[in-house]
Amino acid sequence: MSYEQRLDRVDLGEVPYAEAMEAMRGWVEERRAGRARDRLFLLTHPPVITYGSRTPAAELPRADSPIPLVEVDRGGQATYHGPGQLIGYLVLNLRERGPGDIVRWLENGLINALDSLGFATVRRDTPPGAQSLVGVWTPAHDKLVSIGMRIRGGVTSHGFALNIASDLDEFTRFTACGLPEVAMTSLAEMAAAQGRTAPGEDEVRDAVARALGVPR
Repeated sequence: MSYEQRLDRVDLGEVPYAEAMEAMRGWVEERRAGRARDRLFLLTHPPVITYGSRTPAAELPRADSPIPLVEVDRGGQATYHGPGQLIGYLVLNLRERGPGDIVRWLENGLINALDSLGFATVRRDTPPGAQSLVGVWTPAHDKLVSIGMRIRGGVTSHGFALNIASDLDEFTRFTACGLPEVAMTSLAEMAAAQGRTAPGEDEVRDAVARALGVPR
């Protein structure tokens, strides 16, 4: 995959999840028709739990959960989005970028971004037949970033969710990422363990954009 391919950055604020999904359909069509270059959309969502069609019902929150529950058309299992979390949606034409593993590229790019902010993280290979370990993890295997993407007609959509100062208790309402034994973490929690202040959202946005190839 070409790491030199231009990637345009689009900064948004808080966008309701349903509104973002409707907009994403338009972003994908624009890219497919050649009316836009590859783009990285950075934004946040109000509280919502999303899940894929293959997510077992037992992994979803109880019916009396106060957080909206939405089925989505991406890979991955159930996850939470909400305040304190940076969302990155990638709309890329893979046919123009050439062969390569887009998920591995994204994992490595986020690891580089976090390293530039002073946080050591890793990616993990998924053992055969096991639940997917796609994402970005601490060396102790707490999960910091969830990744779920879709590719249709050579164009990607969806992307990643990076916990900056998320309310981690929200992840206990359901089985996050289909991994009941995994603890979710955040940059705020990691920074506190290091005795320092967590970076702000703007700083994280800039680090991620640089690492994924947005021109300065």
